[in-house]
Amino acid sequence: MNEKITAHPQKEEREKVLKEIRQLENRKKILENKQRNEERRVRTRRLIERGAVLEGIFPLAPDLSGAEVKAFLITLSHLPGAAELTANLPKSGDTP
Repeated sequence: MNEKITAHPQKEEREKVLKEIRQLENRKKILENKQRNEERRVRTRRLIERGAVLEGIFPLAPDLSGAEVKAFLITLSHLPGAAELTANLPKSGDTP
């Protein structure tokens, strides 16, 4: 009979722990989603800024399709001296 009395609190304790685990897993998922959303937001901003730079330097860029812009940039990258210029660019996070 004592086993039944002690078994019931153990079951309640187990359920409590399992509930806490589920809550922590849900909190983890929420934090991971927030992190992914923040990373997506940062990437989107970076792409918009770089697109604006491209359009500012090459006024015809807004009239080109994505494939045409890509082909144009690939062509530029094959010009003499392009590889050296790219190699000398500061890396992201470096101070100029």
